[in-house]
Amino acid sequence: MQKISQNLPKFIFWSRWLQAPLYVGLIIALGVYVYEFGIGLWHLIANAAGYNETEIMLNVLNLIDVVMIANLLIMVIVGGYETFVSRMHLHNHPDQPEWLDEVNAGTMKIKLAMALIGISSIHLLRTFIDPSNMTNYAIMWQVLIHLTLVVSALAIAFTHKLMSGAKHRKIT
Repeated sequence: MQKISQNLPKFIFWSRWLQAPLYVGLIIALGVYVYEFGIGLWHLIANAAGYNETEIMLNVLNLIDVVMIANLLIMVIVGGYETFVSRMHLHNHPDQPEWLDEVNAGTMKIKLAMALIGISSIHLLRTFIDPSNMTNYAIMWQVLIHLTLVVSALAIAFTHKLMSGAKHRKIT
């Protein structure tokens, strides 16, 4: 029994490595988005002469959407691995993202919420530029979902600030 009580915490701590294949899967998904971006860019270039300004703008917004989702994936892959699996030891690397210095579960949630708001904003902008493909009901739901994301991000940031303030008060 004593051997189990000594080894169980080590086994539980080791279990964090079960997340590593999930991050590898997200890297593969990122590769799919790179492919999607390439196809979209090629499509834009090949058809640019026949597009009007609105069509060009919508295609560019699609490319921006892919890039923002790719950025979200990078934040989840790098930040999640660093927070939940193992340190990457990149402190002296010249390409280390600035945000990685401050990464923890709270800041990750805020950064992810902000990325989702950005993606939602692109979708809303696309809808407002060409609303002909959507009903008023669908547009209303897009706006409500976007507002829900904004309110959620504010609530997460406020909660994080409260918790950080409580930690700071305990330390000093």
